[in-house]
Amino acid sequence: MTAANLYDPLAPAYFDHDDARAERDRTFQICTNCRVCVRLCPSFKDLFAMIDSREQDVVNDVDFLTDAEHDQVVDECYQCKLCHVVCPYTPGKEQEWVIDFPRLMLRSLAINQRAGKGSRSARLLARTDLQGKVASALAPVVNRSAGVGVVRAVMERATGISKTRLLPTYAPVRFSKWLRRRNRDRVEAPGAPRGTVAVFPTCLVEYQEPNIGKALVSVYERNGVGCDLPEGLVCCGMPWLDAGDTKKFEEHARRNVAALAPFVRDGNAVVVPQPTCAYVLHNEYPDFLGTDDARAVAEATKDASEFLMARHREEPLDVDFSAGQTYGTITWQAACHYRAQQIGPKSRDLMALTGAQVTVVERCSAIDGTWGLRAENVEMARKIAKPLMETIENSDADLVAGDCHLSNTAIREATGKVPAHPLEVLARAYGVTFD
Repeated sequence: MTAANLYDPLAPAYFDHDDARAERDRTFQICTNCRVCVRLCPSFKDLFAMIDSREQDVVNDVDFLTDAEHDQVVDECYQCKLCHVVCPYTPGKEQEWVIDFPRLMLRSLAINQRAGKGSRSARLLARTDLQGKVASALAPVVNRSAGVGVVRAVMERATGISKTRLLPTYAPVRFSKWLRRRNRDRVEAPGAPRGTVAVFPTCLVEYQEPNIGKALVSVYERNGVGCDLPEGLVCCGMPWLDAGDTKKFEEHARRNVAALAPFVRDGNAVVVPQPTCAYVLHNEYPDFLGTDDARAVAEATKDASEFLMARHREEPLDVDFSAGQTYGTITWQAACHYRAQQIGPKSRDLMALTGAQVTVVERCSAIDGTWGLRAENVEMARKIAKPLMETIENSDADLVAGDCHLSNTAIREATGKVPAHPLEVLARAYGVTFD
């Protein structure tokens, strides 16, 4: 494959085992000579340990690595994307070598899945919409059961979710139902002098933490931005990529692009309150679908805080927080997929408008969708997340905040502190209450 097609899921050789193996050999060789990513994740640490432990006739030759060792490197990559951010050889940079390690790991995972070597638990956990609809309908029972040891042991055997992990609870009223009922029952809709956005709520907001979506709508409307919820939205599909099932991922991507494209063509932005989903819409949809609509949706997709701060630069947001609750100090975790978007610390800047002194923690929670929840990864995930949890635990800030609800749940599990989403921080400062 040419350099331009190495990671292109639409290229004919994308699923070719030998071609992917050759590309991993090339990449591992360059990574071994560089090692700037050694601190980031187990994939690099174990790769370099495998190489350094061998007696080699040719210095830094990686051809001796077995397929099983390759698979270990692939399986240990939890797609934080940070190596892509710091790598000096990523596509688009003016240099001879071209490397996109996360995309190569996704390609390898997809090949393994087609060969029957994919994770069964990852595939079970990828059905987020089905699980969400059932669990929301039975929220009281499901939430109580999640704390019962016997039930969790059965769940671990059935789904692969570790019985020791704290799980997000399900809401009895989904975000979409709340928003549509709210808009229907309002006597007069608020004006939208600063335009309207299409909200992509994500599974975590739709089924588990609708208050994040409620905060988004309230804060946006307070600042003259209308919120619309397109019909037909489904999970962004990232869990299927984690499972190596590109076909299922593309099905989800097509449905979401079809729902969002008409809004985008009318000049509206797509705002996303969870960083993983924003990353997927912006970075994965164009390559996996290769359509003009997918590229248009990607271009229009913004992180929810990013969008507000852009509006603030054009015309200041409402900063009257006299009626609400504010915090003097906030510790904010800049989640990996937030940093991977390379948009800057917009959530920090948004919370600072309330008068808070915001301390940024750039440490990983090692959750990545379902990777850190699965029983086979939980010990490694907690080890990776230890620096983050120790920093949060030792913080004396008035509040902990984070954009990723799964990371926030992991922080709550490890420290007992309950983080808030940055949009919830703004909503509280405005004195907003939800019905």
